[in-house]
Amino acid sequence: MDLRKLKTLIDLVSDSNVSELEITEAEGKVRIVKSTPQTAPMAMNAVQYAAAPVAAAPAPVAAAPVVEIAPVEPVAASGHTVKSPMVGTFYRSSSPGAASFVEMGTEVKEGDTLCIIEAMKILNEIEADKSGRISKILCENGQAVEYGQPLFIIE
Repeated sequence: MDLRKLKTLIDLVSDSNVSELEITEAEGKVRIVKSTPQTAPMAMNAVQYAAAPVAAAPAPVAAAPVVEIAPVEPVAASGHTVKSPMVGTFYRSSSPGAASFVEMGTEVKEGDTLCIIEAMKILNEIEADKSGRISKILCENGQAVEYGQPLFIIE
């Protein structure tokens, strides 16, 4: 990586909303971190060339604010947990005006449809993988769900 390319990368980072950029190439590795407005962004690591090594002085880094996130308490349930097999949007019914597939207390058999998860404009029916009674519905209609997120408790 030549100095012109390095200068271009520094200018791109300083003119954008990107706060940090790291590039690894065969010749070496460069990390550019945007610092406080009073100092210019500089390369953090040395760029090594076969012919001539170039090192940039590290920029002073302001202390990052500490953000504490309270851990989510796991659902302590005494039944079988049906988890989301994909990332998407959780729907309790087949259409906005239709009745929900299941309610709390509904008896389900293995293979019964519990909900729909929309992923990439495809509606995926989520089926019960165990027979029993729905004791908890853990998601709200229209809520975004993650892979492995608990959806229902079947007892």
